[in-house]
Amino acid sequence: MDVELRHLRAFVAVARLSSFTRAARQLVITQPALTRTIQQLESAVQVTLLERTSRHVRLTAAGREFLGPAERVLASLDIALAAVRPHVTLRLGFSWLLPDPWAQQAIARFEQATGGRVELVRCDDPLAEIGNSAVEAAVIRGAPADADRVRSVHLFDETRVAVCSEHSRLAARDAIDWHEVPGWPLVVNTVSGTTGPWSWPAGQGPTQVIETRNFDEWIESVAADRGIGVVPDVAMRRNIHPAVRFIPLTGAPPSPVRLAYLPRVREPLVRQFVEAALAAAGEYRAR
Repeated sequence: MDVELRHLRAFVAVARLSSFTRAARQLVITQPALTRTIQQLESAVQVTLLERTSRHVRLTAAGREFLGPAERVLASLDIALAAVRPHVTLRLGFSWLLPDPWAQQAIARFEQATGGRVELVRCDDPLAEIGNSAVEAAVIRGAPADADRVRSVHLFDETRVAVCSEHSRLAARDAIDWHEVPGWPLVVNTVSGTTGPWSWPAGQGPTQVIETRNFDEWIESVAADRGIGVVPDVAMRRNIHPAVRFIPLTGAPPSPVRLAYLPRVREPLVRQFVEAALAAAGEYRAR
């Protein structure tokens, strides 16, 4: 059996802490798993490195000689990893406006924790970009269409608002109710939109739908008064187009925001970003 880094890490932890229990806790593994790892290492080097009794753990003479070089190997590895860490990049896909301040907080947390960086990739269909490995993770609104293949975590919900042309009769309204929306032509982004005929029970949705394929087509169609749209309120805060007006929407269901990714693809890196995303989401919800 070849000696692996996990063997060295296990041995150094036990040697420095003089305890299998404390070493297992530090390494976040079970004590039986740690014991097996040490036994594998001793079998590989064909000497006993640690003396164990019910009361203590001590290094043997061979263990004392082995400890220094083992620590130097691990230290050299840490130096090598630190050298390449600034080049580690996670690509985050999104179809249009990222929620703020969640996005900035999640990115900052990830970059501070890993030393790497997040590359933002604007794409019309983030789920498709995950599938073809153009991005490692993506912010999506609503449920992923390919839920069996794509894993996702719920971050938070956004409030919906209506948006119309400045020339629309709705532009002077103080508010519009969710049940009024189907009475107007509805502009829908069929690729990554959050609101469409699917948002209502069968037979209760809008009778006239104007289909678009991306955010730019969608907003320009609304500005041209082809119909109204429904979007998360982040669009209202970001002043996305001078020729549209936003109207508070009462009674609308919330718009869920999720982080999607493929399991077992750059797993440690993606897991770290998921952790940063969830921590930032907790702060977002607490606002």
